Amino acid sequence: MKLLTFDEALVESSNCKKRHLLLGNGFSIACRPDIFRYDQLFLQADFSKLGARVKNVFAALDTTDFEKVIKSLRDAADLATHYGIDQANTQQMRNDADRLKELLVQTIADSHPASPIDISDDEYAACQRFLSYFDTTYTFNYDLLLYWTHMHHERPESVRSDDGFRTSQDDIDSGVESDYVVWESHQSHDQNMYYLHGALHIFDSGTEIQKYTWSRTGVKLIDQIREALNKDFFPLFVAEGTSDEKLERVRHSDYLAKALRSFEGIGGCLFVYGHSLAENDDHYLKVLERGKIERLYIGLYGDPNTPENRKMVARAELMQERRNKKRPMHLSFYDAASVSVWGAKT
Repeated sequence: MKLLTFDEALVESSNCKKRHLLLGNGFSIACRPDIFRYDQLFLQADFSKLGARVKNVFAALDTTDFEKVIKSLRDAADLATHYGIDQANTQQMRNDADRLKELLVQTIADSHPASPIDISDDEYAACQRFLSYFDTTYTFNYDLLLYWTHMHHERPESVRSDDGFRTSQDDIDSGVESDYVVWESHQSHDQNMYYLHGALHIFDSGTEIQKYTWSRTGVKLIDQIREALNKDFFPLFVAEGTSDEKLERVRHSDYLAKALRSFEGIGGCLFVYGHSLAENDDHYLKVLERGKIERLYIGLYGDPNTPENRKMVARAELMQERRNKKRPMHLSFYDAASVSVWGAKT
């Protein structure tokens, strides 16, 4: 298998009408591995309110992956119902899965960099250069790094981004400005940045999708999020265990469903960076199998022959095989380390 450099992949894709980018957790890990790796989140998590039982599940499965444990708890509860296991215990498994999802949100917020100034200007510049190669950005990440990067620039034209959020019509009519902006489908035609599974700063109030901002409050965004969490008000956040459960959650949100429809419609080239093509995101991988992407570029970290990379290669080749039965899709792999998304690390 030929492994391209990122620059070579850009040259190869230069005849694409549009380039799109799909980000996974590796994007955030590349910036702050001491925070965003699952093993670090596990160490930071406060399991005291959940009890030793839940933490023991991580040990039993030999993992620090929150989503894997959430999935396992729900799978176990489903199986238990067929074996006559006490209903109270099966319900406890489901409850623990829900509480573990909330703990993941809380842990990311608690361990998150406190302010945009915690990221250096050089890091922002390198990331903006990386993002500038793409017309549309889709991300599975919940954190604020992508948002901060798009907001951090001296020249407004240096990074073209639109997340679809605007001043609400109610604010315009009343002349009173809320502490947040809102997303409405009829105002999102120019949107080119999508949080596929929600984000820490996006909240569903029931009647509108709100995005918390610093500019309207003067309060650090992460502090607003932590205050909301302390009041048991949780952000729009898809961390269900299985792909089907995630898809169900996506379908029931106007914002998330619009992101899915946008992803379904893209053509040209798609670069995947920092995502493992894991089965719990199959609802998006299957979109590529039936979609219109002409060229797919998958970033691999390290030796292509590691078990993790071989699994990714096999999943990507399966996508290509299924697509080629309908419409050919060229598949290439590139060295993710050659990107230096956040610049050279010292």
